[in-house]
Amino acid sequence: MRVLLAGARGQLGRELQHCKPGDVELLALGPQELDLREAETVAARVSGFRPQVIVNAAAYTAVDRAESEQEAAFAVNGQGAANLAEAARAVGAYCLQVSTDFVFDGEQSHPYLPTDWTNPLGVYGASKLAGEQLALAAYPERVAIVRTAWLYSAFGNNFVTTMLRLMGERETIGVVADQVGTPTWGRGLAEALWQMCRVQPKGIHHWTDAGVASWYDFAVAIQEEGLGCGLLNREIPLLPINTADYPTPARRPAYSVLDKTGTWAALGIQPVHWRVALRRMLLEHKGVGNA
Repeated sequence: MRVLLAGARGQLGRELQHCKPGDVELLALGPQELDLREAETVAARVSGFRPQVIVNAAAYTAVDRAESEQEAAFAVNGQGAANLAEAARAVGAYCLQVSTDFVFDGEQSHPYLPTDWTNPLGVYGASKLAGEQLALAAYPERVAIVRTAWLYSAFGNNFVTTMLRLMGERETIGVVADQVGTPTWGRGLAEALWQMCRVQPKGIHHWTDAGVASWYDFAVAIQEEGLGCGLLNREIPLLPINTADYPTPARRPAYSVLDKTGTWAALGIQPVHWRVALRRMLLEHKGVGNA
């Protein structure tokens, strides 16, 4: 299977390369090799490699900065996704677009289905939703959207690596406790995406690990698991705070748990609770760090 990966330098892109199946011929491209904003360049690169599958893990992910850089966010997340879908159509490739829970407003209190009404609160979510819509419109026969949430990995900067650093530097940390979602290890998502490359479902799908947490719950677990595996050598107080106590330029959904039951069944993958996944990631992170 010949696969072209956009977004090779990001945490998900690196996880996809880490767990690449042995029978996959992978062309992994970062933003320097493949600028999604340039339609002609994208088309030429795709036609030159002629992949059977394209995975778009590239994105403008600076949620707060997007509020003041709307054009840049929509160029990558919106038109960039469309450019890649159109290039996929030209060579008959299956195309997977990775999206986000930020397409929802967080107003409901039960997990969001792929068919639920979208209503993004900020520019980042709106730009990702635009990418979904443009990609599906460009190539409805062979485009699939995979929404995920609260992604972390040993690669790059994310909530887990940031918390580990701050827990080693500070005497106390305040963490938002009134935003609820599901932490998702990039490795599990990457393995699910590889399975999707084989099954090739169409339409919109959701994937995260199992379970629910607030950011505060997530931070508590990071500290407990970090102490347990020796990544942290002291315990500090973690203080639950409200979103209003930590204002940001972009609004976040208060509740963004995704319903994944349909995707789990379609892929035949047994879900892993987010805390189990966190422990596995931290143990691997420790091993890499000590290597």
